[in-house]
Amino acid sequence: MADNNITATRESLIAEIERRVEDKILEQTNADLLTKLIRNADTLDEAMAIAQLGTTYKRTGLHYDKRLEKQRGNTIKYFKKNEKLSFSDGSNNPHHKLIIGDNYDALNNLLVQYRGKVDVIYIDPPYGKDSMGDFAKTNYENSITRDNLLSMLQPRLKLASELLSKTGAIFCSIDDKNHAFVKCLMDEVFGESNFMGNIIWRKKSGGGQTDEFFVTEHEYVLSYRKSDAFRWLDFNEDAVESDFKYDANDGKGKYSITKLEKWGSAAHSEDRPTMCFPIKDPDGNDFFPVAPDKLPGRWRVGAKRMQSLIDENAIHWEKDEELKRWIPYEKNYYTQAKGKLLKCRSIFFNVAETGTATKLLTSIFNKKDSFDNPKPIEVLKKIFEHMQNDLVVDFFAGSASTGHAILDMNMDDENRQFILCQCNEITKKNPHGIALDVTAPRLKRIMTGSCYNQSEKYPFYTGCNDYPWSEDHEPYGGSLDVYEIDSVSNAEHICGKTPFDVIDETLYGKEKFTSLEEKIKWVCENFEITQDKLVEKK
Repeated sequence: MADNNITATRESLIAEIERRVEDKILEQTNADLLTKLIRNADTLDEAMAIAQLGTTYKRTGLHYDKRLEKQRGNTIKYFKKNEKLSFSDGSNNPHHKLIIGDNYDALNNLLVQYRGKVDVIYIDPPYGKDSMGDFAKTNYENSITRDNLLSMLQPRLKLASELLSKTGAIFCSIDDKNHAFVKCLMDEVFGESNFMGNIIWRKKSGGGQTDEFFVTEHEYVLSYRKSDAFRWLDFNEDAVESDFKYDANDGKGKYSITKLEKWGSAAHSEDRPTMCFPIKDPDGNDFFPVAPDKLPGRWRVGAKRMQSLIDENAIHWEKDEELKRWIPYEKNYYTQAKGKLLKCRSIFFNVAETGTATKLLTSIFNKKDSFDNPKPIEVLKKIFEHMQNDLVVDFFAGSASTGHAILDMNMDDENRQFILCQCNEITKKNPHGIALDVTAPRLKRIMTGSCYNQSEKYPFYTGCNDYPWSEDHEPYGGSLDVYEIDSVSNAEHICGKTPFDVIDETLYGKEKFTSLEEKIKWVCENFEITQDKLVEKK
């Protein structure tokens, strides 16, 4: 069945086993046994574990003691919407999502709706002890040895690869100590031929004198494409130079033009007030955008993007004699259209530092030290802007920097969607858990301008509306659906509490089923265990 999530994942694992035979990593007889075991595994967890144990990593030379996920038994994990943390702006734009819970369960559930549909995945996995949450606590007494890190990442990366579209890409932040090992792991999961490059990010410029030998200023971002169908954004192999009719004779070459004033729907200043601001026209006067109906308009790009166009002399002005006004256009250079100037430099030297992200968090929460080592949104935007990113997933969301970056990019009149996953790990700084103390409140604040109201359920949301952030920033807007991971036994038979009652298909992009038969069929196809048990009962 085309939409059978469980079968698709099992077949993907088997395809990986077959690839290992082709690469001379596994003997055919061993592969046949593994395939049989995977097909007969009682659960998807067991199938993943069998495939993982069959990995030898001869190609990369990577060896580690594999630790398996805690088996779920006869428990089905599913999405349950948290209505109190969710909010909507009433628009028809796609809702962003925050999933609170184990990202292994979150990824399995996301495959039901998003298999092969994700454009970009960014992750910043934990590097040190006491930062792995329930996985390490349950399996390894909260010790994050390298074996534990790789064991934790391998099945999650495998699930992530199933989410990526053929034109998608994944980016993984990692430190010096673990870089070589994680790269070997990602080579195995995504294929060495799909390694796109290694980004070196300068995370700090001062301090660090406590380091033993070198002042460590950098971290890495490993990048992989899903397949050779991946393309840099705006890479146009069919571009013809004759299509670019303008040339300022400034050495930059020929260019075409795109109107900077917004046209079509949502073209008025009231539709996006923050995108209605003046720039200087060639006569030195303040120039405001005008909508097609001559009412006050708005720009197609945001203030930061506009300033960069001004700084780069990338605005083409033409005088409309009939309207008696200037009209600004963005220059689109032929060399850019050919993909020669859009590729990202591998060293992010002066983009932003960890301190930049810390200051941003401080301005949002009105207090310091709410989260350790957040990633700057500027670094993430610099990665995302070079590729198609309509749907972005981060399953180690932390402080929600990825979501913040996407919201900021959406100010340039785009409708990108993010899906974040974060376990509600309790820390000294976050006594109610990272997801509840940091991830969700940050998104609520920057999207709506206010925080969650104090209530019996969430008594720790206090003083939110006194934050100074809203004095200097306009909320991004948008809607957020917050899900939690809930569980149900496959043996549950009480009416109203069975898997077919509690699993809500609308949380997976489905319309409400009109018959119980349809609902049962869909649940059995997409959630492990239930199907096997129903067959046994027959």
